[in-house]
Amino acid sequence: MVEKKSKTVKKAPVKKTVAKKAPVKKTVAKKAPVKKVAVKKSSKATIANNKSKIAPYKSKKGEKYMSAAMKKHFVAVLLLWKEHLKDEMQKTFDHLRAKGETYADPVDRASQEEEFAFELRTRDRERKLISKIGLSIEQIKQDDYGWCESCGDEIGIKRLEARPTATHCIHCKTLDEIKEKQLNG
Repeated sequence: MVEKKSKTVKKAPVKKTVAKKAPVKKTVAKKAPVKKVAVKKSSKATIANNKSKIAPYKSKKGEKYMSAAMKKHFVAVLLLWKEHLKDEMQKTFDHLRAKGETYADPVDRASQEEEFAFELRTRDRERKLISKIGLSIEQIKQDDYGWCESCGDEIGIKRLEARPTATHCIHCKTLDEIKEKQLNG
């Protein structure tokens, strides 16, 4: 018998190459500094930048509800909001004046009219909001701001921060919404 020699083929070792990943840079979004608006005693707000926000009011320990500092804060918030809305109204006015061309194509004309109608409805809502802001500022002057018109309780700082023109506490507003749902189906 003939013995066969088994040939063992040795393979060259495979080099594993691992692609090196570029180091991931972790970027942390930096918060823009919050600018505060100073309110003069003549109740005019000095507004440096309409895009700036006012930091939420932090009441001090033992501070009376609707103290002078709170009132100043909310006057500043309301005036800043009012200025922002007025700027938006002016932008719309300028936009309507600049884009006031008429198109020959009926589809283009209808599209433009629909866009204008939408902007005007939005501005009408904002116009009504500006009058509510004026009423809120007047309530601050008369020391009626921050109190529920229905029950007379505090509306609350957090609610006023969320909706500075609020006239009802959360409980009375919830009841009003439930009643409205029942009446309107």
